[in-house]
Amino acid sequence: MTSLNSSQYSILIVDDDADILAALSETISGDAYRIVCCLNAAEALDAVAKENFAVVISDQNMPGLSGLQLLARVREEQPFTSRVLITGMLLVDTLIGAINTGEIYRFIAKPWKRGEVVATVQNAVRRYELLLENERLHQETKALNENLEKANQALREHLEVVTRQKASIDLAHDALRQNFEHSLGLCFRLISTFYPLLGKQAQAVVEICRAMAGTEYFTDAERHVLMTSAWIYDIGLVALDRPLLHKLFTRPEACTPEEHALLRHHPIIGQTLAAFVDQLQEVGTTIRAHHERFDGSGYPDGHAGEMIPWTARCLAVAVAFVQSGMPKEQACEFLLEESGKGFDPEAIRLFFRTNEMSKLPRNVKEVLMAELKPGMELARGIVTPSGMLLMPAGQVLNDYSISKLSNHSRLNLVTERLMIFG
Repeated sequence: MTSLNSSQYSILIVDDDADILAALSETISGDAYRIVCCLNAAEALDAVAKENFAVVISDQNMPGLSGLQLLARVREEQPFTSRVLITGMLLVDTLIGAINTGEIYRFIAKPWKRGEVVATVQNAVRRYELLLENERLHQETKALNENLEKANQALREHLEVVTRQKASIDLAHDALRQNFEHSLGLCFRLISTFYPLLGKQAQAVVEICRAMAGTEYFTDAERHVLMTSAWIYDIGLVALDRPLLHKLFTRPEACTPEEHALLRHHPIIGQTLAAFVDQLQEVGTTIRAHHERFDGSGYPDGHAGEMIPWTARCLAVAVAFVQSGMPKEQACEFLLEESGKGFDPEAIRLFFRTNEMSKLPRNVKEVLMAELKPGMELARGIVTPSGMLLMPAGQVLNDYSISKLSNHSRLNLVTERLMIFG
């Protein structure tokens, strides 16, 4: 075996005639190729076992293995190698069959033409490059697919873990919800057993608050706070003696200042007890503040206006309506009289709107200050507490009049019910 210049690609030439080897080497030699020459098939197979070749060119008629047999062995060892057969007397059908079955890439007939040999080698090398690139891409794709399958498997396993965790969380959530509902129900039964009137009043307050909470003026958290507080707002009263509680309900005028002081302390006790039912601090805060007055004269902290939580302002209206002990119409008048003093006017408006306590004509509806829009027509005049007319009935609202009314309400609360033609 002889070799010529070493370069990027190796080309193996096999022929039992040394002159033909020299002629072929000279024809295809160049900087792009490293030429390896072998005089028989055994040497060629030994070279193939040691080195990768881009092209193997073999004569057909050689002692031992024929050219086709050698190239078939080369195909087994190096499947991407371009195999070229040189022959002068092989049946055309045999050559075409060998090409079609992939045994050889091309054949060169003797005597060959220089240009034909050069072009065949160049094309054979290009084919080798393409096969190598295709194999590289195939291996990369295979590796990517394997990595993707591993990632998908890891994702499936992660999803299984997440699903199991979610199921556990759902079970825990259901257990917490059941525990919460059990605790809330237990507290309500405690209140009802301690003083049945408190339980009946709480049920009425819950219905009113449920209607109010169904509007868009509450977040989900605020709805939860309002409804929970509505069930147990008077739980602090269980700290009082039952005879004293009965006296406070039936003959409040006969109670001493000390007894009234005990009563005024029950929202604080209620806040403490609420913490055992619901971890949300706002529930306890709402219960503590439901006896505050909008003008700041309530208890236990003397908070006023928006210092009182929105949920407590709404709860205060519902509790006052239920605990007033008056007929509905009279209780409604009481709330209206206390609008802006004892209660937030917006909470009063929301109460009337959601609980249908007012007998309005079918084409008239009550709205909140925040719901006023240009084009609405007032069905009832708006006056200040001192009797000054702000806007007459029949006035069609525009941006300016709405802004004027809102600004006036910030300085001097508009306590009137806002009626418009609907």
